[in-house]
Amino acid sequence: MPPPTDEPKPVTPRLPQDLQRRMHRCLVGDSVPSLLIEAEGCDPAPPLVIWLHGRTATKELDPGRYLRLMRHGISICALDLPGHGERFDADLQRPERVLDVILQMVDELDAAVADAQNRLHADPSRLGIGGMSAGGMVIASRLTRTHPYRCCVLEATTGSWRDQRSRPMFSNRPDEELRALDPMNNLDSWRPIPILAAHCRADEWVPWIGQERFLDTVEALAPHPGTVERVLYDRTGAPHEHVGFGTHSADVKERELDFFVRNLLGGLS
Repeated sequence: MPPPTDEPKPVTPRLPQDLQRRMHRCLVGDSVPSLLIEAEGCDPAPPLVIWLHGRTATKELDPGRYLRLMRHGISICALDLPGHGERFDADLQRPERVLDVILQMVDELDAAVADAQNRLHADPSRLGIGGMSAGGMVIASRLTRTHPYRCCVLEATTGSWRDQRSRPMFSNRPDEELRALDPMNNLDSWRPIPILAAHCRADEWVPWIGQERFLDTVEALAPHPGTVERVLYDRTGAPHEHVGFGTHSADVKERELDFFVRNLLGGLS
């Protein structure tokens, strides 16, 4: 996770016109700021992808991801994490507060998704979810319980929280709490679904070894091999080899698009 910043609240980037024509901003669930984007095409109940950004980012980050999905007939709901974007709170963006942000978002997620699904008239049987860094940790935690998702994308994140023990987010937490919260220790109700995990082996903030351990563990719970796809890079040129995928950013988005199309649209492109 990136270091703290004393910079003022970031300016919301201007989104592409093609996106603006099919999107609207609203509060969903328990007043979670969202960006809802309607899929192109004539499907009366299109699939829906939920996207969760990382710490110090906002739901408007990476509009190219949303354009790709929208143009392929998939609706999108992007949510601001607690303390981010439209609910900016500098304190919640500190590294020491990351776990608080994650746990609050886990609690907010179900109501927000149900509301977004209704507003976008999405097919409840074709829900996907994806997230980067802190957003991905929200997903790893949420998937340990009964959930509605058909597939998920995990970017530069981890489901093995003990491997992040030395990070500020866990520095003031007792070992018992970490053990109780760690997704790796809560897999009794895990339902295997297709996962695409994108990661840089040189990531300085979320080491690949922990995520590799998590993915190997959940893949072993599946009735057949191949449920977990790994997209790995040795180097990307991104800051700390963590924030985005640098020169491989477009490649990652295309691979994720292909993954969601295969799993939510039956391979139609």
